[in-house]
Amino acid sequence: MSQQPILTVASMAAADRAAIDAGTPGIVLMERAGVAVADAIARRYDPQPTVVLCGPGNNGGDGYVVARVLKAQGWPVSVMASGAPVTDDARTAAALWDGAVDALGDVPSGRLVVDALFGAGLSRPLDGFVAKLAGQLSDDPERVVAVDTPSGVPGDTGLPLGPAFYAALTVTFHARKPGHVLEPGRSHCGEVVVADIGLEVMPSKTVENGTDLWLRQFPWPDAESHKHARGRLIVISGNAWSSGAARLAARAGLRIGSGLVTIYAGQDALAANAAHLEAVMLKPFDTDIDLERAAHTADAAIIGPAAGITEMTRLNVLALARTGAALVIDADAITVFRDDPDALFSVLDRDDVLTPHAGEFERLFPDLLKTAPERITAARRAARKAGAVVLLKGPDTVIAAPDGRVAINTNGSPWLATAGSGDVLAGYIGGLISQGMESFEAACAGVWIHAEAAELHGPGLISEDLPGLTPAVLRRLFDER
Repeated sequence: MSQQPILTVASMAAADRAAIDAGTPGIVLMERAGVAVADAIARRYDPQPTVVLCGPGNNGGDGYVVARVLKAQGWPVSVMASGAPVTDDARTAAALWDGAVDALGDVPSGRLVVDALFGAGLSRPLDGFVAKLAGQLSDDPERVVAVDTPSGVPGDTGLPLGPAFYAALTVTFHARKPGHVLEPGRSHCGEVVVADIGLEVMPSKTVENGTDLWLRQFPWPDAESHKHARGRLIVISGNAWSSGAARLAARAGLRIGSGLVTIYAGQDALAANAAHLEAVMLKPFDTDIDLERAAHTADAAIIGPAAGITEMTRLNVLALARTGAALVIDADAITVFRDDPDALFSVLDRDDVLTPHAGEFERLFPDLLKTAPERITAARRAARKAGAVVLLKGPDTVIAAPDGRVAINTNGSPWLATAGSGDVLAGYIGGLISQGMESFEAACAGVWIHAEAAELHGPGLISEDLPGLTPAVLRRLFDER
């Protein structure tokens, strides 16, 4: 298995140049790209009237190749162009098209549309008739196939500067760009196919989050494993009326494989927790000093789920940081440091994981999301500043390590939009870290498994369902390892 890089537009252009410098003509790369798009279309659609919209650059050149290949396969194809080709390769590709080229205009209804107007490198808003066309076609994205990215979706950010096309299928080349995996670009793209056009692999610290990133490090038990060898995880409970979140995290940690999971609770929450726990153990504590003493044998600790935004929570975080446990800091344990985030950063290290959603991220890293060009850069800067792994949650969850590595999750599930799902995620991550998995990889694995479990259930999912769905996902991973 090999990791799937995510390349910026500049890195992709460098890969193209390297191939050309090594002796592969640009028109050959264009031919490979156009053939790949045509093949992807032919695999998904029956032959039907098709309009290829060609821009003036190399994206349009790809479009002329698509039109020629589909026509040769018997498809009824027409071409509309927004202007004459302006690059040598695009002019060559256009000259090989043996049909008419009409000026860009309204697309007749019922046609499959291939959007080869502008690719990932466009850095200005669509305007004129192209912008109008983007609006007209947005009501029926199922009939649109995009070349590289839907026109108007910048490859580096996924944030359209104005109107932008939507597509059911996007065919890109060599590697995904940030715009394919970050919202809203991800929603504009539909299904994304990455076609191999013979370029050399470019190194990248930004990758897709998938099993190829972490499965080899997954902590499976062996014949000599016992509960004490499989990791000791502790979870800090909120008060009696807010103790359910800690139980969700604890059960998730147990299901993901941690050998011993203990909830630590104040006296007021002991009875509430005891009434709901079986395999998860329960121990009392009164002060942060008590917690520090009790936690010294833990491999990982989770604090934050419904912990309360109180001075006690702040002191408990600092106490846990003085132990040898790796920390998973979530929810209230993040917000409690909003007035002094440096106090938190000063006690963190590379084994700790912060799991904020966008609002919590803003509390620890004010204006970072606003000033960064996209979420990848924001999370990378935050991880460097905190000196810990930062997991920026959302439909396009970004996991960043302090050494600059970033993974973007691409299997997110809308069924996770339910109370308590983040507590389960914290439990997965803490459970994996407790078993000796490196924190960055544990965070990536936890996010991926979380989404897969949600998809197994689908409609009607509640957070309590997720731990019980975990074994089915783990069984599949175990068989694939």
